[in-house]
Amino acid sequence: MAVAGSAAVLAAPRARAQTLLDEKDPQAAALGYVADAKRVDTKKYPKFAAGQHCGNCALFQGKATDKAGGCPLFGAKQVAGAGWCSAWAKKAG
Repeated sequence: MAVAGSAAVLAAPRARAQTLLDEKDPQAAALGYVADAKRVDTKKYPKFAAGQHCGNCALFQGKATDKAGGCPLFGAKQVAGAGWCSAWAKKAG
């Protein structure tokens, strides 16, 4: 029984969902982050191009098809795969 209980404790951190980044977070707001790239303010961010989103950004720590993933700019919070911010950089390859 002790072994099964230990395995459950070790698995618990992975099972915990990570927090999604809030657009109102100060760092997110400073970088113009939106959870849906279709809502980018193109007047404020004229370098935005259709098709850019977190899922195809070099900083995105996940698969391009993931609904959310990590980004080193936002610490432990996850960004939406469909999101965008002004730090977007084309993924190599």
